[in-house]
Amino acid sequence: MLMFNPPHAGQILREYVSGTGKSVTEIALSLEISRKNLSMILNEHAGISAEMAWKLSAAFGTSPEFWLNFQKNYDLWQAKEKVDVSRIKNLLNTAA
Repeated sequence: MLMFNPPHAGQILREYVSGTGKSVTEIALSLEISRKNLSMILNEHAGISAEMAWKLSAAFGTSPEFWLNFQKNYDLWQAKEKVDVSRIKNLLNTAA
């Protein structure tokens, strides 16, 4: 069950970044990504990939699953708000 409107992973990452006292440019260099790429995530215009999750886990002492779970929950919530499944029948429980 998804919680109500979970935060984007970028919102969580902003908290971690602000706790370092380093600039976005410094963090991006440390992660070996472009400043633009990091800014896109921080501003919730891009999601966190599996590769990024590994980098963030190394940089912030978390697990990659920590980051991917935030992204997954956000993505599922957003999709639920957009997708109408009311007319889709369960293919495994229908009579022939």
